[in-house]
Amino acid sequence: MAPPSVPVMPMVPTSYQPTLDDLGTPLADVTFVVVDLETTGAAVGDSGITEIGAVKVRGGEILGEFQTLVDPGRPVPAFIARLTGITTAMVQGAPRIEAVLPAFLEFARGSVLVAHNAPFDVGFLKAAARAHGYAWPGFQVVDTVPLARRVVTREEAPNHKLSTLAALFRATVTPEHRALADARATVDVLHALLERHAAFGVTHLEDLANATDPVPVEVRRKRHLADGLPEGPGVYLFHAPDGEVLYVGTSTNVRKRVRQYFTAAEKRRRITEMVRIASSVSVVPCGTTLEAQVRELRLIAQHEPRYNRRSRHPERMTWVRLTSEPFPRLSVVREVRPESDGRTEAHVGPFASRSQALAAVDAVHEALPLRQCARRLPATAGPGASSCVLLDLGRCAGPCVDTGSAVRAEYDAVVGRVRDALVVDPSPVVDALSERLAVLSADERYEQAQDVAARLEAFLAGAHRTVRVGALARCRELVAARPVPGGWELVVVRHARLAATCTTRPGEDPVRAVRTLVAVAEHVDAPHAPAPACHPHEAEIVLAWLDQADVRLVEVTDPLSCPVGAGSPDRHLARAAVRVAAYDRADRNEPSQTSETAPC
Repeated sequence: MAPPSVPVMPMVPTSYQPTLDDLGTPLADVTFVVVDLETTGAAVGDSGITEIGAVKVRGGEILGEFQTLVDPGRPVPAFIARLTGITTAMVQGAPRIEAVLPAFLEFARGSVLVAHNAPFDVGFLKAAARAHGYAWPGFQVVDTVPLARRVVTREEAPNHKLSTLAALFRATVTPEHRALADARATVDVLHALLERHAAFGVTHLEDLANATDPVPVEVRRKRHLADGLPEGPGVYLFHAPDGEVLYVGTSTNVRKRVRQYFTAAEKRRRITEMVRIASSVSVVPCGTTLEAQVRELRLIAQHEPRYNRRSRHPERMTWVRLTSEPFPRLSVVREVRPESDGRTEAHVGPFASRSQALAAVDAVHEALPLRQCARRLPATAGPGASSCVLLDLGRCAGPCVDTGSAVRAEYDAVVGRVRDALVVDPSPVVDALSERLAVLSADERYEQAQDVAARLEAFLAGAHRTVRVGALARCRELVAARPVPGGWELVVVRHARLAATCTTRPGEDPVRAVRTLVAVAEHVDAPHAPAPACHPHEAEIVLAWLDQADVRLVEVTDPLSCPVGAGSPDRHLARAAVRVAAYDRADRNEPSQTSETAPC
């Protein structure tokens, strides 16, 4: 069954026409140089090369051969002479390796090196190049031993020696421990192995890099799902046979990323399970990386794929709200709702979970004497009203039992401080919890200190997110540009939502492109700020893009500003750490060595 069409955000259309090059280099078009060496021993440092043999082949056709004896500069051991037939007398007068190596490197230039037990042969060649000052070209190397281990069973052959494989595949040349003959035999073995690996999807040069990975056969056979995918930025969707979207991902090179799912590079058990189920992959090509990231987020929220873990449930994000009633309190809500006068600024968030929002509420309660009871209090306390223990502890003004003007004024002052801490300057909460942290640390009550620190961090993260996302959410339209090779990456953002994006072509007028982009950009209704008109994660993705040093603001309808005291969570956490350290030194009567003012 074909996967269903995927609805996408309105963007300036981008098109992609795959070419044959996008599939990689077919193995039939690859030039291989199959090389074999004879040496005076097995150790690179203590042995020398006595013979080099190589065969250049492409598409089954032999293009050339290379063979020469080499004077190793030392006697050939007797057992080596018996094995190879190469004696000391035979190599006397032969060229030294420093004379042979340039000719071999030129013969092999631009090819893929192949050897049976490649670390041995290539190791000797690299060592010789290094010893005589020749730059090693960085060949891609294919070893036929691990290739054989993947497709030749013990029932077929007792081992994977060259002579055994040559006999199994009926090579036209019998290996005889001479370099050229062994290289010719390896050519036949290579072709037979590639034919077997083709059944597992190894049809292009790029496949060989992972052909020997320990990947289940049923996963490896699905490599063809990546064929024809574009190599530019985009979003990819894995589909089950019934069309269900199993997984959504994004990459700057879709084809390369999707291919990795069928190799040993993919080690996540759940994703391997997903690949076993998948029967097709669809792609949404994107003009920019930012567009790809946003599309991914929206598609995850839309389809809720079972193998995606993040961003599946935006409805689970929560806000902390300062209620609008005679004696306000903090409550955790699912969405930003305007008050009766239309104001929405008394919200902080969003938080990734209810537990994080409750931790932030606890941080405020620990710092400021705001009431914590959940019931709605009347404007005037009734007869017989009772209070909770917080009144006795001095952590609440007790409006539940006393609604006189003095108590009301005192409580209104507390509410003002809470409101400022939420949306202007979190210093009152930071200072109070820093003191608490210092005391707990001095008393070595580290587990309790860790809990306090976690509450402070949750509060600061929510407050900072409110300031940043809220400023962008209130901005009706923002147009920004970022230089890229050959043009400009253009972005239109409305109320924090990505409304349009494109990349200009070389020579295209960016001013005209901006006008066109703004004209076709998605219409976005104003949200109840500080909530953005999109998934909060989308707003953060857009903010991260805007934070790049080379991004330039082209047009902006509303000022993007943050309160001076808001700062970043790291800045305030650093202040807390400094205060804890200062308290600890004072407790031990040590002189202070650190400024109490943390850097911004």
